[in-house]
Amino acid sequence: MPVTRRRFAALLTVLTAGATGVLSVATGQQTSAEATQEKGPTAVLPASVTAGSVVQVVAHPDDDLFFMNPDLSRSLLSGTQVTTAYLTSGESDGRNEAAGGAAKDPEQLADRTHYAEARQNGIRSAYAQMATGDRTSAWRRTVIPTAGGGRAELDVLIAKPQVNLVWLMLREARSTGGDAPESLRGLWNGRITSLEAQLTSGTPVKQPFSYTKDQLVQSIAGVLELYRPTTIRMQDPTPNRYEDSGRYTDHQDHMYGARFVQAATAAYAAQVQRRPRFSVQSYLGYHNSTLPHSLDPQTAETKTNYLRTYAWQDHQDHCGSPSGCGDRKVAGNPTGRNWAQSLRYTRADSTSWLTQGTPGKLWAFAVLDGQMAYWTRGSGGDWAGPVLLPGTGIDPGANTARLPDGRIAVLATRTAFGSAPADYRRDVVYAVQSAPDGAFGPWQSLGTPERTDEEGTSAISAPAAAVDGQGLLTVYLRDSRRTLRATAQLPDGGFSPWQRLGGEDLQGDPVTAVDTAGRRHVYATTTKSVLAWTQSAAGATLAGPSPTGLPATTVPLSASPEGAGVRLYFRRPDSGVVRTALVTAGPTARPQVSSVAEAGGRAGYGAVGAAGRLVAGRAESGTIGTTGLGGPPAWTESRMLFAGAPSAVLEPTGTTTTAVLGLDAELHTTTTPTTPTHPTWHRAVR
Repeated sequence: MPVTRRRFAALLTVLTAGATGVLSVATGQQTSAEATQEKGPTAVLPASVTAGSVVQVVAHPDDDLFFMNPDLSRSLLSGTQVTTAYLTSGESDGRNEAAGGAAKDPEQLADRTHYAEARQNGIRSAYAQMATGDRTSAWRRTVIPTAGGGRAELDVLIAKPQVNLVWLMLREARSTGGDAPESLRGLWNGRITSLEAQLTSGTPVKQPFSYTKDQLVQSIAGVLELYRPTTIRMQDPTPNRYEDSGRYTDHQDHMYGARFVQAATAAYAAQVQRRPRFSVQSYLGYHNSTLPHSLDPQTAETKTNYLRTYAWQDHQDHCGSPSGCGDRKVAGNPTGRNWAQSLRYTRADSTSWLTQGTPGKLWAFAVLDGQMAYWTRGSGGDWAGPVLLPGTGIDPGANTARLPDGRIAVLATRTAFGSAPADYRRDVVYAVQSAPDGAFGPWQSLGTPERTDEEGTSAISAPAAAVDGQGLLTVYLRDSRRTLRATAQLPDGGFSPWQRLGGEDLQGDPVTAVDTAGRRHVYATTTKSVLAWTQSAAGATLAGPSPTGLPATTVPLSASPEGAGVRLYFRRPDSGVVRTALVTAGPTARPQVSSVAEAGGRAGYGAVGAAGRLVAGRAESGTIGTTGLGGPPAWTESRMLFAGAPSAVLEPTGTTTTAVLGLDAELHTTTTPTTPTHPTWHRAVR
């Protein structure tokens, strides 16, 4: 790490010692994570949760409340160290009034410094309520230098000093998608050389500043260096465009702010050597408004209540600020445009990252520090890892395919920034073992069906892969036009151009499986149902898309072979209950679909992993839960928070091994009998 960065980190620790619990050069204070590791598990949550540290970086005050909750509130309640950094002040037009003017305050004039301060006040109130139950719980506000040469405001919740807010206070675009050169978008694309700060009226930061593109990247990387997170949460850097209008499906600040975070995490990983490993989770934004609700009513109402606090809906002067105690623009509609009723991940929501290799050997994959990592376990032995494959820029999420000889192929998408803004690009990559249980070869690119990033903002899904009897891969992908594409491996090892397989309105990631008759199945969700592509016989042409007649889902889909068919798992909208249906391919073009049944888990969100009779998923509390297919409706919960989605494998012994990636960026596994009771989770030891 360069000397200048050492000085920066040391200065930050001195300034925040005693307020944030960050290690102090002078006093030797410990971080809350280090203290928890020494004390061991707490009475409420296991050490694997509280030992982790979360840093969230969002564009505006309220993006975290709308799009990262309830993950956020559950992390706060668990005692996890949580820091949220806000890139812009969210000053908008400077008018702190409800949409449509229904709650105009004649004393509150158009003033961007005061409106931005009111939004800060609302965020502090909401975080205090989430962490302590008291929206008036006090904060300590100080100034810290940034690695980009500017200043930031640091807020520490005094009652819970592991809860921090960092305000970088740059100017926002002041337009959802319009041409606004003075913005994060303009800075990223080189239309402006620097972006100025928009200070709030009450901030202790008094001197104006501005950032170049590189200075902003380094400032965000400096925040990561200060807190050394094991989980980084960010917004979606590659949202789509609406096909009819060409407009972004998300706010331009969300998209380009997330790209700055991408660049900063890469810089942090490269520049800071002695640090914990970290995973990254990205969240869907405005597009939630077009999709079925993913949260159950009780969870959605709790989330909305925090938004009501942020919105200062009761208009009581509980903060004593002349700027106001919250964001009145949200007061008239605290659910937003159907945003409060959902939470969705845009990457790392697949369930095929745990797989069997040679007999008795298990492999688990996850992306750490921007590199693909794997863990291994021999028959009856302990887990070993993680081992990081060479090559950076790997996006969160991993999918696997097992070749006939027992070799493993791992697939992902990769982001390249290039030397110019127009060079930003995502492609599909895979790496395969040279021999069973052997080393992985280098990453090989399968390209992308997208012609340019700007055309579809690189909005491709995670890849899903199938293997034929000759060991040749076929890779499936949802493109930015929301249709299905495929590329097939040729006998010489190369791949065909991306083929069009049709479909429309596809959401999330496609899934694929092969039934006992050797027939391939591919499924993808839409906003209203599920589409299928199937083979009438092994080796036949893949036919589809065919309607399944299945009801709407919350989007994430899992598929598991079962006899002559494939069993699908998905969640019911406005509920989170796990549902399942068996789909059987046959000689007709349309597959046969069983009636829909409830699989056992009640409430929760995100994808579910399944193997044999066991189902694993995020329970109502946000922790990892397991249940048996057709078993009791309630989850058996571990009380452990985690990132991404679980994955499960049915082993030849009849037991099921399930794995998750904890907020500590460590692999956690449990092995249970066919009928689960109360599984015990173990952390894979390095």
